[in-house]
Amino acid sequence: MTVPVTGSPTGSAPSPAPPSGTRSSSVVASGRSGRPRIGFGLIGPRRDRHTVPLDQLETLGLPVGDDGMVIGVDAEGRPSVLGINRPTPYEVTLIGGLWTAQVMALRAAATGARVAVETGRAPAWTALAQAAGGGQPCITLHDVGRVPPQGASAGSPVVVIRDCGMRPPRGRVVSGPWQSVVTLLPYLSPVAPRLMEKSGLVGVQRVSPDEAAQIGRIMNLPRGEAEALSTLADGVTLWCTGGDRQFVMTQATDAETGLLGSARRMD
Repeated sequence: MTVPVTGSPTGSAPSPAPPSGTRSSSVVASGRSGRPRIGFGLIGPRRDRHTVPLDQLETLGLPVGDDGMVIGVDAEGRPSVLGINRPTPYEVTLIGGLWTAQVMALRAAATGARVAVETGRAPAWTALAQAAGGGQPCITLHDVGRVPPQGASAGSPVVVIRDCGMRPPRGRVVSGPWQSVVTLLPYLSPVAPRLMEKSGLVGVQRVSPDEAAQIGRIMNLPRGEAEALSTLADGVTLWCTGGDRQFVMTQATDAETGLLGSARRMD
């Protein structure tokens, strides 16, 4: 038994190819009725229907995952994706290391986003900004409090990464449509609870046991997951939303390793 996959929408017999040397136009062509087909181009070739045996039909299925930036793999080795480019304001807080924030910057740029880095340690970002984009300014560096308006749009989304230390000041550029803001905190600072509560996504890397217990209360984590935060390996992040949590291992590509080195929690 076979199942048709594609074919003529009307089920009619294939049309013969035009004789060699026949003059035609891509703007005006003759349809089946003989009348000109204005603006639709030439009639394409007609072929026999393509068929596949029924017992092989399921092999046509294609794996389709979530849309966004691949940040790593989960415990089963499946890709984990962050939907960083959104039509609505989106805040992300990462309590972790510079290495992970820089991988996020590179991968956000790879999705077509412009990345603006607000940082008080520009030398740590300079090599990355120069290497990204093949000479195009897709990652720009700005002093703290000096990020200009970015003009984000659906065709040119923006990710602002705030690497401003333990107590980042309120930013001049905030999240908005097609402009997400990622705030990097090296540790759980006094401003962290406020940032975590207003964020749509929170990432936590290895912290001290006391910090793990406090984060567990803020994020309402099960006891086992909260205790695990003090034992996470380098490159592992617990990503949390309002109703979901997932441990993710970020695995660098060869190019990322050559530029940033191996995964590390401390800088």
